[in-house]
Amino acid sequence: MVPLPSLRQLRYLVALADTLHFGKAADACAVTQSTLSSGIRELETLLGVPVAERTKRSVLITPLGKQVVDRARRLLQDAEAIVELGNDAARPMSRLIELGVIPTIGPFLLPRLLPQINARFPELKLALREDRTEALLERLADGRLDLLLMALPYATEGCEVFPLFADPYVFACTTANGHSTSDSIGVDEIERAPLLLLERDHCLHSHALPLLESMAGKAQNSFSATSLHTLVAMVAEGMGTTLLPQLAVRAGILQSSSVTAIPVEGEAGARIVSFVWRKQSSRADEFRKLGAFVREWAALEFAAPPTNSPASQT
Repeated sequence: MVPLPSLRQLRYLVALADTLHFGKAADACAVTQSTLSSGIRELETLLGVPVAERTKRSVLITPLGKQVVDRARRLLQDAEAIVELGNDAARPMSRLIELGVIPTIGPFLLPRLLPQINARFPELKLALREDRTEALLERLADGRLDLLLMALPYATEGCEVFPLFADPYVFACTTANGHSTSDSIGVDEIERAPLLLLERDHCLHSHALPLLESMAGKAQNSFSATSLHTLVAMVAEGMGTTLLPQLAVRAGILQSSSVTAIPVEGEAGARIVSFVWRKQSSRADEFRKLGAFVREWAALEFAAPPTNSPASQT
């Protein structure tokens, strides 16, 4: 029988690859540095080649070591999934979910949603991490996150997607722009307006929505924001207009400002707020159950139209 590496050795190697530091890797594995070093040496002896290059000041993972790390991550995920099968059967909806959320959704949705989830699933625990979509998908792929709350369209190969609700875009402007008293606005009018957008690598700029694509060449190049709150502040100062997710308007992002949100006529495009998880996740049924609850809650919560005038938001 071919001798096989242990899960303990593989866990040590993955921790070393993540930290590139023996002391930090040992802390992550809750063992002493000497124990971790011995485990790495045992793995190298078994493989017959080094997986790490050690110097007094740094640690480098060898090319072969990187290949082993990739496979080790998958093996560890599968091993954890075996344990999760038993846990899920014994106590469904009771374990920790490492949830990643994008910044244009988290602060506008979670304050209202989390109390509802806690009431419906009191034993469920959520650990939240906010980041941009690309970074969250990387963490999902390597097992550091279990579930994402993100917006589509976005490339999600290797993932299962559970749509929760559509979040249309609205046009944000002030009286200086000449549109603030309008009940609605057409795409042709928006295309003539000085449009401010988020940075190009931001999730809202990378969704490739038809509306944004048609305006890409007309957006103001002199300024790009890193957050929706910054965009609103710049619009309030008369620097231009912008497009906001309706979710942010409902949450009061325009409160106490001179900025008005105007519905866009026709099919202006909407992002689809969704749950996303690895296709091979053993917790897929749990995530679908949570998604079904959120979808039902959102249908009731967002049944009324959002407020769109500054006066009514105070």
